Amino acid sequence: MTKVFPATSMPDRDWWVALWPDPLDVVQLLGVIPEMSVLDLCCGDGYFTAPLAKLVGGKVYALDLDPVMIERAKEEVARLNTSVLKWICADAQDAPQHITEPVDYVLMANTFHGVPDKLGLVEAVRVMLRPNGLFGVVNWRPLPREQTIVLNQPRGPATDLRMSPEALKAVVGPIGFHTIRIQELPPYHYAAIFQRSV
Repeated sequence: MTKVFPATSMPDRDWWVALWPDPLDVVQLLGVIPEMSVLDLCCGDGYFTAPLAKLVGGKVYALDLDPVMIERAKEEVARLNTSVLKWICADAQDAPQHITEPVDYVLMANTFHGVPDKLGLVEAVRVMLRPNGLFGVVNWRPLPREQTIVLNQPRGPATDLRMSPEALKAVVGPIGFHTIRIQELPPYHYAAIFQRSV
């Protein structure tokens, strides 16, 4: 039976609005450009899915294990008057079974820290990307949870689950990726942008 990754449940939307009031700006900072094909892996309620779809003209696949989150994401995409190529309700590691053509970009925001089989997931991402495709991982900085205050409360995963950029690179790199850059996403996040080796 598939399970939600530990410490990756979708928070109230007001968290993300407080952290990133302009999600379109965030996805552009991550290197997503018009006409790319994108997989929003573990898309949650569509906070990034909808602006991604708007930016790339609907060339987005959106996957989440939770059907309730998929429905919320559909509503958000409709609210922005855009569309996605395919909604996928499945385990993230099974994504290659649902994506029929290689994509240009895989985005995974705020869930990688909870993946039990990180190497297996990175391999699944590599399989889905075209040669030289990009993998963007948004992570909480490895700060103590009590220091990451959003809307007057400590937020994010437990301190021991948080990964530094160096720890993330050590996991992703050996599976056939090299690091393009680390993008700061204040106040408490960073994104690591990886490129699949040919």
